[in-house]
Amino acid sequence: MTWQPKYKLWLSIFLIWLFTISGIIGISSPNAEWFLSLTPLNLLLTFTIMFVNIQEINLKVFAALSIPFFLGFVTEALGVNFGLVYGNYTYGNNLGFKVFGVPLLICINWAVLTAITADIAKQFFKNIWVSAFTGAALMTGLDVIIEVSAPRFDYWEFENGIVPLQNYLGWLGTAFLAHLAYQKFNIKTNRTLSRHIYISILVFFSAFLIF
Repeated sequence: MTWQPKYKLWLSIFLIWLFTISGIIGISSPNAEWFLSLTPLNLLLTFTIMFVNIQEINLKVFAALSIPFFLGFVTEALGVNFGLVYGNYTYGNNLGFKVFGVPLLICINWAVLTAITADIAKQFFKNIWVSAFTGAALMTGLDVIIEVSAPRFDYWEFENGIVPLQNYLGWLGTAFLAHLAYQKFNIKTNRTLSRHIYISILVFFSAFLIF
C-alpha cells in the first residue's frame, strides 16, 4: 500500500514545521529560557524523524551516520580543548550532556546536517567531489547564520565574542571530509524531508537575525 509512506512523510514534515514555528514563537516570548532548555529534545526528535524515513535501515546506515558523528566529535573536542580546527570557544548548557566539553547532541547534529545536505547536493551534482563540496558549503552557510544566535541561546560562544575566519574554514573542511565518506554509502534518506529540514533550520535561525 502506498498511503503509509506518504502518510509518514507528511506527518514528519508537519512535525518539523510545528517544532520550528513553536520554537520561534516560544523563544520570542517571556518563556524563552524554558523553550531553549528543550533544544536537546528538538535535536533528538529531528534526528529520529530523519532516521525513520530512511528507505532501508541496516548496518550500512549506522556506519554512514557514524562518520560525521565521530568526525564532528573529534574536531569539536580539539576546538573546545585546544583551540584547533574552529578556534577558541566553549559550549553553554542548552545543548545537553557533554563529553570532553562537547555536547553529544552536537555530534548528532553533524550527522543530520551531513545527511540532509548530501540529499540536496546530490540532486544537482552527480560527481562526488562536487556534491561533497556543495554539501559542505550548504552546512557552512547554515553555520554563518547560526553563529549570530548561538551565544544568545547559550549554545556556544567564541573567545572575546568574535567568530574567527578559522571557524568557517574549519567547518567547510570538516564537512567536506564528512561528505566524501558519507556519500560513498549512498544512503536512501528522503530527499523531500531533507529539504524541509534544511529550510526549517534556515528559517528558524534567520528569524532571530530580525527579532
